[in-house]
Amino acid sequence: MKKEKSVFEVLSAVNVSDKVEKKGNLSYLSWAWAWGEVKKRYPSAEYWYYQDPETKLPLAFNNGFGGFCYTSVTINGDTLPMWLPILDNRNQTVTKPNAFQVNSTLMRCLTKNLAMHGLGHYIYAGEDLPAPADKPQLSESDLAAVLKGTKENARKVLTSYLMPKEYKNQIINKFKK
Repeated sequence: MKKEKSVFEVLSAVNVSDKVEKKGNLSYLSWAWAWGEVKKRYPSAEYWYYQDPETKLPLAFNNGFGGFCYTSVTINGDTLPMWLPILDNRNQTVTKPNAFQVNSTLMRCLTKNLAMHGLGHYIYAGEDLPAPADKPQLSESDLAAVLKGTKENARKVLTSYLMPKEYKNQIINKFKK
């Protein structure tokens, strides 16, 4: 009998690379797209955000220090909390946040929370693509075929094809020898 995949196994296998946006040297995944992908696979998924009991605002704040937004996501009965400091558009801590900064932080926190469940987690690890399910090694014959050309040819192959990072590293390390 085949074991059912965990939520993390299912979501971490989703390739979100074509949905990643760049801002400076940081990569972002749209919260709307991320939430849509989760709901396609887990329609009963829910999220929650913290609301200060006194102010009813969706943040915890300390004057002079800054604030944090908090979310929780529940998928198949597994609830994971997440937090994120309120930042400006340069990713600097904000001591007097405006509504847009709080909203942006909440949505980034939700996306980070979804990554804790598996969706796009490789982005936070600095990877280009999700790891293959069985993590196969690049065979010597495949490696030899790539290496038959010039270094420039190999670079074209590496940049032209979607290839797990460990394959690229194997090829690059062969050239270093």
